[in-house]
Amino acid sequence: MRVSGRKLLAGSGLTAGMSEGSRTTRERITDRLREQPLAVSDIAREFEITAADGLTHVEHIAKSLDSTGEQLLVAPPTCRECGFEEFDDLINRPSRCPECKSESIEEPAFRVE
Repeated sequence: MRVSGRKLLAGSGLTAGMSEGSRTTRERITDRLREQPLAVSDIAREFEITAADGLTHVEHIAKSLDSTGEQLLVAPPTCRECGFEEFDDLINRPSRCPECKSESIEEPAFRVE
């Protein structure tokens, strides 16, 4: 999964020193996004939540990072057939490519940096 570094929103990190058991799902997702880029479906699978909830968490993470030195970066959706990645909506996976009409679209991936 390639992350191009297109900035979605600016932001920051979480409080250090909290135990894993006392951390919220959103805090744990943020930590995972610091480790590696993940698509919403990966977040949903790993944290046993719906994709819609995963997307909501990503949107809130972006807002919570606003006042810090970290950023939420997004690798845009990419057509697996022709490589097109200039989709209007960086967050949601489109149903098909506007260039070649393929339905083989890679999900956007998110990373905190």
